[in-house]
This record gives sequence, structure tokens and C-alpha cells, in this order.
Amino acid sequence: MNGSAVKTNKLTKNYGSFKALNKLDLEIERGEVFGYLGPNGAGKTTTIRLLLGLIHPTSGSSSIFGLDSQTESVRAHKHISYIPGEANFWPNLTGEETLHLLAQVHGSADLAYRDKLIKRFKFDGSKKVRTYSKGNRQKISIIASFMTRADLLIMDEPTSGLDPLMEQAFRESVLEAKDNRQTIFLSSHILEEVEALCDRVGILRSGQLVELGTLKQMRHLQSITVQATFDKTPPDVSQLKGVSSVQVLGNELICQIQGPIDPLLTLLAKHHPKTLLSREPSLEELFLSLYGDKEIKVNK
Repeated sequence: MNGSAVKTNKLTKNYGSFKALNKLDLEIERGEVFGYLGPNGAGKTTTIRLLLGLIHPTSGSSSIFGLDSQTESVRAHKHISYIPGEANFWPNLTGEETLHLLAQVHGSADLAYRDKLIKRFKFDGSKKVRTYSKGNRQKISIIASFMTRADLLIMDEPTSGLDPLMEQAFRESVLEAKDNRQTIFLSSHILEEVEALCDRVGILRSGQLVELGTLKQMRHLQSITVQATFDKTPPDVSQLKGVSSVQVLGNELICQIQGPIDPLLTLLAKHHPKTLLSREPSLEELFLSLYGDKEIKVNK
């Protein structure tokens, strides 16, 4: 295999006048866990379909380990395992039969690891697929993907339908894959999941990549959140340079500060705060800041 795990060059997909993806330049290194964030409709699934060669780009190109996603997709797929956000399986097969068939389709599977995953995800493979809940159908996708030990795992909202315990099992499996030097492309809008797992994050907005980097790099672009409580009404900090997003909730003050924090701390100290907390913004706060006043839904 040659080249980066994933590489795109001005990858674009239009549907009529609508730009689902606009000149995406992205490179993911081998062994990296890459988080691909954005609300529904941002272009995440379109990107994945282009990488898999399921749809044709309007312009630009993409490759998997140096293999063109369009002209060499059959060769590229030998190195890929894919978890769709919503999978449809054969309703009359059992879960075990489905996993066996998916292993045959892919061409390889670590059967000992498959059995370990079945226990980890508490999956009962004896039942017919038609009887499974969405969460159990998702377990089939997850187990089938990880058991291949594929070089590149492409995951589109993989934990949709899973309960918190199974989400933790998924995270454990991702970290094992990373230790195994597999590359993971994780498309999600579950921010806590991405924050816990990913080396780098790309944020997609309306088909365009608006941020790319490590969480540390992205946080350095942002303000610090300051929270303080008082015995009485908090002081007015709105006129201080760099202060924004001021909220007063009873005797509690919450604000953002960008730049030197000393002037804010000096003013707060004069009013004798009972508690004072400063912290880096969460990934959710970073994500929301990029969307301004636009309303988006974020799953937790």
C-alpha cells in the first residue's frame, strides 16, 4: 500500500445547484483516529460515499492508500471496512449467520476477535435479524467491521441506537484498533465520542471544511470560559476587552474571555467571589461557536 490512508483533492459533489460537498482537501495518515464532525446535512455521508466510490464526484478526486476511489475502488475496498449509519440485513438470517456471511463477503475475519466482540457487545446471535432492535442491528455492523481487522475503518454515525454501556464497548474497540495501527475515519455528531477518541478533528459546515486540527490546536483559537458565584449580584464585566457571551444567572456569572485574563480576574477579585472556575471550552462549545447563531441539534 502506498500513500496516506485517505486523501482528497478539491473533492466536490453537486446535486443540481446544491453543493453537497465543496472542494474538500483532506489527508488522513495511517494509524490515525480522525473525527469528522458536522450536523445532519453538512456533507459527511456524501464524503464517505465518494471515498467508497458509491457515487461520482462532480470534480476533484479522492484516494484510499494511494488507490483512486473511482477507478480502483475494487482494490481499495480490500483494505476497507465500513459501518453505515443505518444498515439493512437479511431478515430471515440469524445474527450469527449474518456475521458469517459478511466475513465471507469481505474476504477475511479474525474469528477469535469476532467472538471476543460478541461477548463485549453482549450480542445474542441466535435470533433472526428481523427480530432485532435498531441497537442490535447496529451491533452486527460494528462487530462485522472490527472483526475484519481492515486497514481503514470508515464509520458513519456508528453508535446510533446504542445505549451508554455499548457506546463504551465501542470506544474500547476503537482504541484496540488504534493500537493495532488501523486507521479510523469516524463521522459523527456525538461530540463527547469524538473528543474521547480522536487524534484530529475536521468540522464540516454546509459542505465546506471550516476547521481542521487537533483539539488542542482548535482550542487555542477559542476563548476561555470563566464561571464565578457571589453572595450578591455579580459585577458587570461586559465592557472589559475580550469578554463576550456574558450570562448572569442569579448570583452566578458565566462569560467567555479571549486574550489576557488579568483584567477580568482583577475585577472579579474586588467583588470577592465565592467560587471561581476557568476552563478550556468543550468540543461542543467549539462546534457551536463555528455555527454562530444557527440552530443545530447535537446528540449526547
